[in-house]
Parts: sequence; C-alpha cells; structure tokens
Amino acid sequence: MADRQRIYLRIIGSRVRGQLTYRTSFALDVIAQFLGQSIELVAILVLFTQVTALGGFSAPEVLLLYGLAATAFGLADLTVGQVEELATFIRTGEFDVMLLRPLGTLPQLLSADVALKRIGRVASGLLVLGWSLATLDLPWTPARALLAVIAPISGAVIISAIFVAANSVSFWIVDGREMANSFTYGSSFSTSYPITIYGPWLRRALCYAVPAAFVGYFPALGLLGRPDPLGLPAALQWSSPLVAVIAVAVAGWIWRAGVRHYQGTGS
Repeated sequence: MADRQRIYLRIIGSRVRGQLTYRTSFALDVIAQFLGQSIELVAILVLFTQVTALGGFSAPEVLLLYGLAATAFGLADLTVGQVEELATFIRTGEFDVMLLRPLGTLPQLLSADVALKRIGRVASGLLVLGWSLATLDLPWTPARALLAVIAPISGAVIISAIFVAANSVSFWIVDGREMANSFTYGSSFSTSYPITIYGPWLRRALCYAVPAAFVGYFPALGLLGRPDPLGLPAALQWSSPLVAVIAVAVAGWIWRAGVRHYQGTGS
C-alpha cells in the first residue's frame, strides 16, 4: 500500500511540476477559472438588485451558502475532476491498459492529469466564504468554528462522490459524459441557492437522492444558527461529514460494479 501511495504521489508531482514550468500560462489559466466560477456569483448579485430576500434568505446569507458550495465544488473539481474523462479512456482503449497494471483503476484515472489551474475556482469560493462570514458578524463558538472548517471539506467529499458515481454510468452507456454532467454541474448550480426556492419533489431529490443540500444549505443554517424554514431536523445541519462517508461508500460500490461489468472496448 505504501509503495502504491508513493507511485501516485510521484505521478501527481510530475503533473504539477509540468504545469508550473509555464508560469505565465498557468497564471492565466488560474485567472480564467477564477472568473468562470465568479459568473454564478454575478448572477446571484443581479438577482438581489430586484429582490431583498431569496427563499427567505438575505443576500449575505445566500452568499454564505454560495461560498460553501463554490469552495466545495472547486476542491472536488481539482481532485477528482479528471474522472470526467472516463468515457474517453473507455472509447480509446486506455482504460483496458489500466486494468493490466497492478494499481487501482480509479487512482490511475484521477492521476492521469491534474488540472492545477482549478485552484482558481477554489480561490473564488474561499474569497466569497470569508467575506460572508465576516459580514454576517456571527457569534462564534468552538462548534461553529469547527463547522466552518469541516463544512467545505465535507461538501467537497460529497461532490467528489457525485462525480465518481455519475461518471461511472460510462461503463454502461456509450459516451455517458453528458448524462453525468447533468448530475455533477447540475448539483453545483443547485447547491448555490437555498433549497427553499425549489418545489417539494426537487427538494427531496437534493436532500436524499443526490445529497447536494448537505454541501451548502444545511451547513449554512448551522453557521447562521437558525432553524430550517422547511421544518427539517436541526441535526441535519451538522451531519455533512456522516453524509460524506455514506456518499463515498455508495460511489465506491458503483465504481466497483462498473469495473466488474466492463468487458473492454471491443476494438
């Protein structure tokens, strides 16, 4: 196990060094990612030029939710975003090569390329998260401070699990990337807003089917110290780490089932 970890670290290190060699290009890529992530923020700010509250939340409160969600998505995209290339690896036969190596297929896929430029997305989310926490002037307690640190990490794990589970559909469907994107990027968009703005069936989907509400909505309620407008249990506001563990277990099961189902490109 230790030898495998060293191999993965060396591969990732080589990818990172390669990107940092061209510093100007890397800096421009980071800026582009930062600006791309900020487009959603602009959309939220435009909404608040017409309304004073959104789903019962003020502008700073929605920006807190957005900051949690954007940071989580940025971290997930940075670490496991490469799984989106699964359909291409299957189509070209590169995944068959991975099966022959004495290494895990998922770690091989994730380390095949490391898009370090995606730290721009993380920076955008952290900037908004820090601003909202400072603006809201929350009464800090040790539990609330711990939640502020754990929530983005737990959210990143949940989004990462959604990435892996959604893209595993490529084992069954030819070029299932577009279907996977409806879950991954759709979840990213939906987590940036309070679930109170959605209809009942979509709220249930975001809470229980695709646990996107545990990325931003419930942790934001915990940080704000306010009850859920929908009357859901207060325990959900602190349960993101548990949901993250469950999500990883489910995503791992789906991935292993897909690998067992896979029979080659047929080429």
